Amino acid sequence: MEGVSVCSTTAFHSLPVFVSLSLQDQHGARSQRSQEADKPHRRKGEKTYSCDLCGKSFTHSGHLKIHQLIHSGVKPYSCDLCGKSFTEAGSLKKHQVIHSGVKPYSCELCGKSFTQSGGLKTHQLIHSGVKAHSCDLCGKSFTQAGELKTHRLVHSGFKAYNCHLCGKSFTHAQSFKTHQLIHSGVKPYSCNLCGKSFTHRKCLKLHHIMHSGVKAHSCDLCGKTFAQNSSLQKHLVTHSGIKAYSCDFCGKRFRDKQYRNSHLRIHTGNDLYCCDQCGKPFTTDAQLQQHMFSHTEERPYKCDLCEKTFKAPNQLKKHQQIHTRK
Repeated sequence: MEGVSVCSTTAFHSLPVFVSLSLQDQHGARSQRSQEADKPHRRKGEKTYSCDLCGKSFTHSGHLKIHQLIHSGVKPYSCDLCGKSFTEAGSLKKHQVIHSGVKPYSCELCGKSFTQSGGLKTHQLIHSGVKAHSCDLCGKSFTQAGELKTHRLVHSGFKAYNCHLCGKSFTHAQSFKTHQLIHSGVKPYSCNLCGKSFTHRKCLKLHHIMHSGVKAHSCDLCGKTFAQNSSLQKHLVTHSGIKAYSCDFCGKRFRDKQYRNSHLRIHTGNDLYCCDQCGKPFTTDAQLQQHMFSHTEERPYKCDLCEKTFKAPNQLKKHQQIHTRK
């Protein structure tokens, strides 16, 4: 037993003294004494070294010792550039590649490059179409386990991110950050062709179609073509005879949006609040801010009876009539 104890202590010399002693005192000595005794009988490749805390097994005692650092919470390897700490030296080395800007792993299908091989492998699942992680509540599938974990928050109904400016709540941090851009007035996505800026990346992509000259959506009645399907749908109203654009002040209706906008100035006597994504005018800034949700995936208005969500309060109100019908 004395020899085993010396061997176990010596093996920890490669780690900082305070880490070695801490791990040995907590659980290392017991697992090492029992597992080293069976070493002569161990078959090649057999994982005989097990962690007492989580049960994970390893083929070498050194690997077990490194793994045990995870449970200790000790991260002795720190990045000099950003201060981030790691349990293993290898993890620090991989992390430092991020600061170098080198991305040696490239996708053969789309050319996208990655810092680490793991990032490339995860990306390649997108091209394969494989979505191995499925939600047991709704059946929706995802490429990565992290995406599924994020999706499950939708079913929980828990919205931990609250906007202190308007009171709206969000399930995901990214949705909350995107929403805050509306209040800040910041438009980080700029068109490199004309300089026009947008709050959301999705809106910039739609805008780029205008510069491409591609108009894939055509009207079957008059042959007029449009860059976006939404523009085609609005155009089709002119053929139907329906006057879809109404004045909020007097109720007068118009077939064309621009005519309605010109008419509104008779009532307001000044410029309107116009959406920089689609051009729709509003008489107040509050109405414009509410409209901005139509250009995002945010659905902040939830039905208390069935959990269904909507982008606008009037949509929620209309939906709730379903529950009140006798």
